[in-house]
Amino acid sequence: MDVEWPDGGREWLYSPSTVVEDVFAAGAEYPLPVFLELTRQAMTEASDRVQARFGFRCPRAAATLAGVEATAARLTDGSTDGVVRVAGFRR
Repeated sequence: MDVEWPDGGREWLYSPSTVVEDVFAAGAEYPLPVFLELTRQAMTEASDRVQARFGFRCPRAAATLAGVEATAARLTDGSTDGVVRVAGFRR
């Protein structure tokens, strides 16, 4: 999924599953704390789906989540202001 961070940066976030399309809406804006929590939920569900199908959790979903958490920590600086816009999805 393509996102635009509160500082104007843009990033493509990998998901091993289309679950992100169930959790997020293209064009929608989410307060940073909400985006972070929804990303945790989506990446956990995506990894669970990989485990159910292949017998192991998805390390790329974990890496995506870690990257989102690091970016969120860098952007918040103790505040919860700012929104993340989901620009769209790639397949």
